[in-house]
Amino acid sequence: MRRSPKTPRGSSRHTVKIACQVVRERDFRLIADRVVDLSSTGALVGPADPALTGERILVSFRIPRSSVWVDAEATVTRVVHGRRPGEYSRSLAIEFDDLEALPRFMLKEALRSVPPAPPKSAPGRRSSQSLVRGLLQ
Repeated sequence: MRRSPKTPRGSSRHTVKIACQVVRERDFRLIADRVVDLSSTGALVGPADPALTGERILVSFRIPRSSVWVDAEATVTRVVHGRRPGEYSRSLAIEFDDLEALPRFMLKEALRSVPPAPPKSAPGRRSSQSLVRGLLQ
């Protein structure tokens, strides 16, 4: 059975490298300090200390190419452990909870000028090298 995605299709990821502060809501401990991928509905942050899927967190970051800061509540939706090829450290995929309308709009507008993130390889996909070799033959 296929689940419907929680995030709308129009919410694309963008590769950014901006400083942030991600703290656990229950103990206010800093668990991550860098945004790697960003969209209007969530982010990939790392390197990260251990966290649980579903854990509530607080995140603060500056909108790319602006001086506006966003403070939001979020939920950990995925823990990337850094074990797969192409992963180098633990990261957390987070989803913003009820981001206010103005910061969400400003974030969407700022991300329009940032190139989208390249697709990541998924288990079972061919490597791009074997695909290129097959096309050349």
